Amino acid sequence: MIAEVEADRPDLRMNDGACDRAGRFWAGTMALDERPCAGALYRLDGGGRVETMVRAVTISNGIDWTLDDRRMYYIDSPTQSVDIFDFDVASGAITNRRPFVWIPPADGVPDGLTVDADGGVWVSLWNGSAVHRYSPDGTLDRVVRLPVTHPTSCAFGGAELRDLYITTASIALDARERERQPHAGGLFRCRPGPAGRAPYRFRG
Repeated sequence: MIAEVEADRPDLRMNDGACDRAGRFWAGTMALDERPCAGALYRLDGGGRVETMVRAVTISNGIDWTLDDRRMYYIDSPTQSVDIFDFDVASGAITNRRPFVWIPPADGVPDGLTVDADGGVWVSLWNGSAVHRYSPDGTLDRVVRLPVTHPTSCAFGGAELRDLYITTASIALDARERERQPHAGGLFRCRPGPAGRAPYRFRG
């Protein structure tokens, strides 16, 4: 075991995570019953030290960085917002949190995200049957539609990182909805145009 987080809190679980350029691992928690503000965002350094970076999180989700590593994207799903922080790659500090894009509830709930090689931000939309791509200035410029309700996250892979892989869930679907969505819970792949970039690895 590398490290423990909230080992005395069986009512919480880990959720999404990602590594920054310096090899630190970031991951957040959420309550099993999804009650508000019970979770947090943590940073695990290569030496095994864990630091709390954001408190009062409800459903910690997508994390990634801009191409210049000067800003960090972060999603706490019930806020309906993809937020952005100023990021110091040397120290791992985050400051100046503000909205990057706000997702209308009718479009779904922001879940996992990834950043492509052009700086575009791909956001999976739970209950939205889609993945949205936002340009670095926050403009919605591409939509990938899916035949299932609950996309959960996305990542690039395959030859030259040209394939976008999209995970989905079948949880919360009743029997009738499962019949209508036989591929719910499956892994989807598409070639949306922009290529991805190789993820950073943990240095620990």
